Amino acid sequence: MVAENTAQDEIRAWFAGRLPDEWFTGPAEISVDREEILVVGTLADPDVAQDADEAARASAAGGRISRWREQTREDRIGIAQSAEHRFGRKVAWGAKCHSTSTPFTHLAVPVMTRLRQPERQVLDTLVESGVARSRSEALAWSVRLVGQHTEDWLAELRTAMASVDEVRARGPQTT
Repeated sequence: MVAENTAQDEIRAWFAGRLPDEWFTGPAEISVDREEILVVGTLADPDVAQDADEAARASAAGGRISRWREQTREDRIGIAQSAEHRFGRKVAWGAKCHSTSTPFTHLAVPVMTRLRQPERQVLDTLVESGVARSRSEALAWSVRLVGQHTEDWLAELRTAMASVDEVRARGPQTT
């Protein structure tokens, strides 16, 4: 895990140096896993009338994101190709503006798992009820739902894992 954290720090630092300063209102959010690097930046809110409702603001934000996506396409492709060559991971992009967040590209990576009958029945219930079209979609839906409702717990777990890695790294080294 220490090596993985070091790699993530290197990736984040590389993108911090590589992304044009004028693209986002602050540092981009860089998420890294084994297959993918996701770069999401926050764009400046568009000027909208003070009395505009939330739907109008969301529409303006969507337009801002769409314009940014088109205007930066060639530069983003070049940055992604350099990063993919350097880090061996695909690069996905997204943007946030006001309360709108839009991922442009991202991987859908197949994950194999073994489930016992009770877990399969949960997935089948989601499919039969129309919540999902397939077991695969039902599993992805379930993972997203768990992630939304346990983000604080997952963040605490990740922090604890990082602490364990730090302690391991300070421990005796084998030769």
